[in-house]
Amino acid sequence: MVELIPGYWLRSGSGIDRAQLVKFMHRTYGELYPDRELGHLAQTVEQYFSKQTPLWWVEFQKNMGEEEANLSALPSSDPNPKSQVPNLKSVVGCLWLGNAIDQTTGSRHAHIFLLYVAPEHRRLGIGAALVIHAENWARTRGDRQIGLQVFLSNQPALNLYQKLGYQSHSLWMLKSL
Repeated sequence: MVELIPGYWLRSGSGIDRAQLVKFMHRTYGELYPDRELGHLAQTVEQYFSKQTPLWWVEFQKNMGEEEANLSALPSSDPNPKSQVPNLKSVVGCLWLGNAIDQTTGSRHAHIFLLYVAPEHRRLGIGAALVIHAENWARTRGDRQIGLQVFLSNQPALNLYQKLGYQSHSLWMLKSL
């Protein structure tokens, strides 16, 4: 684990994290489209999640204060009751990367499949730190570009990516039939 920003830690995910990845995809798309059925997201994870598509989790570590920990319930044999105050860790974000092929050049490049930060932890620099982590990962493996898809209705994400230097390269168009 490495500290992403103060109080927030980044740890690598693994194949055993499929169910949690599906939950985070549901959180992401559920925020954007609360009235839609999202059962297909499990299929997306099943089809694309592999050793070639790395996953990282953002953990928030909070030291409970004495009032939260109810120190009176702890054994009195410890001369330093604060040493028994538990640390709470919760997963508050994730980054899932994949691969894409630039259809104009044929070059493989990294693609951000999912970047999610829980609403109560947003606007603290976590999203930007995750994007920078993704870019560094891509550079390390020799990629010369990185891509992502962002919905036009997700203005906070659009603002973040534009601030970090991302530019529109194409437009994905749909027509309902």
